[in-house]
Amino acid sequence: VNYPILARSHRFWGYCLAATLSSGAFFAYLGGAPFVGEQVFGLTPAQVGYWFAAPSIGYLIGNFLSARFSQRIGLNRMILMGAVTCLIALGLALLADLGGLVRPLIFFGAIAVMGLGNGMVLPNANAGMMSVRPELAGTASGLGGALAVAGGAALSALAGALLQPGSGATPLLAIMCASAFGSLLAILWVFRREAQLSRQG
Repeated sequence: VNYPILARSHRFWGYCLAATLSSGAFFAYLGGAPFVGEQVFGLTPAQVGYWFAAPSIGYLIGNFLSARFSQRIGLNRMILMGAVTCLIALGLALLADLGGLVRPLIFFGAIAVMGLGNGMVLPNANAGMMSVRPELAGTASGLGGALAVAGGAALSALAGALLQPGSGATPLLAIMCASAFGSLLAILWVFRREAQLSRQG
């Protein structure tokens, strides 16, 4: 009954897409990183496991920054900063990969910075979703979470399908960059909608 009310809210969809696409970059990483670690970098499964901690460390730092500064800076600006952080880190990693700088430290270092960006985007985007209609906060949280998982599963499957022997890390980084760019567009859409509403008000 409550879903149609949320479905008509542009701000809800902006926050939802920002969260879905930001987390989608991480899910794509989960789907493709084992292949990249073993086939591209020649790492053992144990070494891949060590490097897998990179986004978790970044995410913890991003969460800390969110808890400390979101109230002062504002939800939207924190989401914007996180989305820009993700896109810059992944974009630089993609450029390095295209330039032949295929190094575990560059790849997983960029993933750590992406995790930091996600730690800024996700808690604030979830709070934004629930703030659109506070009386429907539970519905917003459930719908947003379901869409994030579905989008993440699709991107993870896409990464797995595109990564083939000889492909290198390029397809995975391209997918992650596209997802991060979509997240940035989504929060910019929220800024635009709020500017329009303030002019109308």
